[in-house]
Amino acid sequence: MTTLTIFTPTYNRAYCLHQGYEALKRQTCKDFMWLVIDDGSTDKTRELVEKWQKEADFTIQYIYKENGGLHTGYNVAIANITTELSVCIDSDDFMPDDAVEKIITFWQQNGNDEYAGIIGLDFLLNGKAVGGSLPDKKSIHLIELNTKYKYKGDTKLVYRTEILKRHIPMPTFHNEKNFNPIYIMIQIDEYLPLLILNENFCFVNYQAEGMANNILHQYKNSPNSFAELRRLNMSLKSAPKSFKFMQAIHYVSSCIFARDRDWLKKSPLKILTIFAIPFGMVLFIYIQLKTVKTENN
Repeated sequence: MTTLTIFTPTYNRAYCLHQGYEALKRQTCKDFMWLVIDDGSTDKTRELVEKWQKEADFTIQYIYKENGGLHTGYNVAIANITTELSVCIDSDDFMPDDAVEKIITFWQQNGNDEYAGIIGLDFLLNGKAVGGSLPDKKSIHLIELNTKYKYKGDTKLVYRTEILKRHIPMPTFHNEKNFNPIYIMIQIDEYLPLLILNENFCFVNYQAEGMANNILHQYKNSPNSFAELRRLNMSLKSAPKSFKFMQAIHYVSSCIFARDRDWLKKSPLKILTIFAIPFGMVLFIYIQLKTVKTENN
């Protein structure tokens, strides 16, 4: 039985999707399958994948769905995965040739029910890790990585599929497509750590229209989605108060954009949220000014 599913949500990325495919062809271990979730593409994505299905020496599954955003692609992917492990590789990224082998070998040697999966590194195309190495320890919680170690880089997360399935579907909000799939990982992080493997799992090639490069516009265009994420972050038992306060500031800003009259009622930390109001208003104004400026350019 296949051990790992590599899933790729994609939308109109036929021009770069081949990089991921070519990298999978070069893998030193073929104990994986590739699941492509087409989020309503209008380019040649379907034709490309169908061509690859006929020639590849590994299994490729293709699922087409109406456009709904990255998190809906995660929902569909996780619902359809049957392998023990799962990892998302974005449509503009690709794995180093030995990534699958390293992941599976490491999990077979170290993995068990005490861990949610493995955290590895993302590398830039110049061969440098995005953010440097992870802490020198056996396992870690994401909140610890973020708050205690102040890690600012990107990582690649491999999860036990059965754990992911417990937390889908992620919520969706009308006309909002920027709900961050980290929502699932944060939920899992509350009760299970990730094994650390300081190895390159993925080469990242950030696109100008990608999520990482227009976050302020996402805050503005998907305020209910980000408010939901902030509520989750504020409710984390293991998070320090400074982290929760920052989340409260963002929560206030998101609720102003969303025009949510029940914002305080919905907050898991009402007093902290009240103290965050002036800072949240300033953040709202900042986002408004920055996004209007870029929209007019």
